[in-house]
Amino acid sequence: MIPGERRSPGDMVIAGAVTGPGAVQAGVVTLLHSPELPVAPLLPAIAALLDARAVAYAALRLIWLSPSRPPFVGLSFADRTALVGGLFDPDDLDRPIWQVMSLLVGLAFDTAGQQDTVEALAQGHPGLTWLRFPEPDADGLWRFPDFSYGRPLAALHPNTTASGSPA
Repeated sequence: MIPGERRSPGDMVIAGAVTGPGAVQAGVVTLLHSPELPVAPLLPAIAALLDARAVAYAALRLIWLSPSRPPFVGLSFADRTALVGGLFDPDDLDRPIWQVMSLLVGLAFDTAGQQDTVEALAQGHPGLTWLRFPEPDADGLWRFPDFSYGRPLAALHPNTTASGSPA
């Protein structure tokens, strides 16, 4: 759902339609197999569902799929994109599954949710780098002296502690 470059020349799982890192390089596989998430046992069934949808998509369009690779992997990038776009149609019965999966993909790429943010930045996490996520201050905390709208949106509560917590 966030395309990236192939991991190696023979990598067919990643379509390689773009240059630069995508969700896989950003750690989505690690996130999906995290013991904190209950999704790992469901991944084979979700992959089978995606492959079934790929077979149906290919059959309707008379696209030949090689038996040497999973059906979704056998689709071109354009066909993968069209298929995935259809998974989010409002009347698609499986839409909630794909919404959760896309949320998890975004979590891995946009926030490095599978690892500590300071460590992710130090390691050059591709999503955080692409988003130009700022480095923390020397003490490992983030402070933002400039307001995003150029002005404070609300007055600071009088009981706010020095650490920024409401009392």
